[in-house]
Amino acid sequence: MVHIELTTATSGYDRKTCWVHARAGAIPGDPPIVVMTMQKLRLTGSDVFYELNEMRTDDGGATWSGPTPHADTLGRRLLEGGIEEGISDFTPAWHERSGRLLGTGHTVRYLNDNLHPHPRARSSVWTVYDPDARTWTPWRKLQPPDEVRFFDEGAGSTQRVDLPGGDILLPSYFALPGTTSGIFHGQYAVTVIRCRFDGDELAWVENGDEFTTEIGRGMCEPSLAQLGDRFYLTIRNDEAGYVTSGRDGLHFDEPRLWTFDDGSELGNYNTQQHWVTTPDALYLVYTRRGANNDHVMRHRAPLFMAQVDPERLCVLRDTEVIVVPERGARLGNFGVTRVAPHESWTTVTEWMQTGPPDPHDSTVCERYGSDNSVFVAKLRFD
Repeated sequence: MVHIELTTATSGYDRKTCWVHARAGAIPGDPPIVVMTMQKLRLTGSDVFYELNEMRTDDGGATWSGPTPHADTLGRRLLEGGIEEGISDFTPAWHERSGRLLGTGHTVRYLNDNLHPHPRARSSVWTVYDPDARTWTPWRKLQPPDEVRFFDEGAGSTQRVDLPGGDILLPSYFALPGTTSGIFHGQYAVTVIRCRFDGDELAWVENGDEFTTEIGRGMCEPSLAQLGDRFYLTIRNDEAGYVTSGRDGLHFDEPRLWTFDDGSELGNYNTQQHWVTTPDALYLVYTRRGANNDHVMRHRAPLFMAQVDPERLCVLRDTEVIVVPERGARLGNFGVTRVAPHESWTTVTEWMQTGPPDPHDSTVCERYGSDNSVFVAKLRFD
């Protein structure tokens, strides 16, 4: 049984920008230090993100400091031709072997404060947090093999698994080159990268199986979890979510559609999903159709959670609960962090852009009660 305590770290916005991508990492302690990163989005653009900010709690989420901007180390950098390169889709997580809070994400490029047109280079990035100085190291790029297929590769909005020896299994996705012209056409494939981290440097060692589909833009935003001696990968696609499992975190069975245990489709589409794990159970946090939520862009609210049958790879419908309720705004870009063996937090912001005909009219979300709240849902398992 799960007990859910929904809290709000901060709320309110200026109708010009809104907070997005709230994801947290927990530094062990009693209580743990939880550091939550997020960034502002320009409402009149498409995925126009600014520097990462930090909120932090040292008392179990009773109080939060921040948001504190980190423009010098986690902001945009100027490249040739007026191009700016920043980072987004960031996820911090504790690395036990090194005793460091390591955050990963990917780069995004802008020209005149709008997304740079394709083909657009993209890279996985990483940075390390100093809890005493409350600073992050300047973000650095993970160096992939020198292959054209990794021109547009990034570990954005993914969950990783750290192995006992310290190696990291980092899910990522990359754009497949065009078959004739060499121009990247937006068809994505997912893979898991095995990385080595010594506390200061993150290095690409190898990557595992690669999966895609001809449906929509392929497969992207994978997230990885481990239960016992099995690894589980959940994957975003334009029309449906996919799931697979494997023995070592690099090699997996062929992905299948996410379904409920009665065989019906889960209803998640064009949106990421993330894992919650306890020592003896596996759960999925997701959004879906069919929840009186047709007014929400891509049905990205509310946030649901349900237990997963690890053998049949399906969601147990009778265990489904709402983690964060729907108030008009989408909640699809969220994070999950474990703060104790039987406690995890789901963090998410109300993304104040809406759907057609005017996706930049944030007052549409306000009519249902949204105010760009940053929610922290504390999940405690018996």
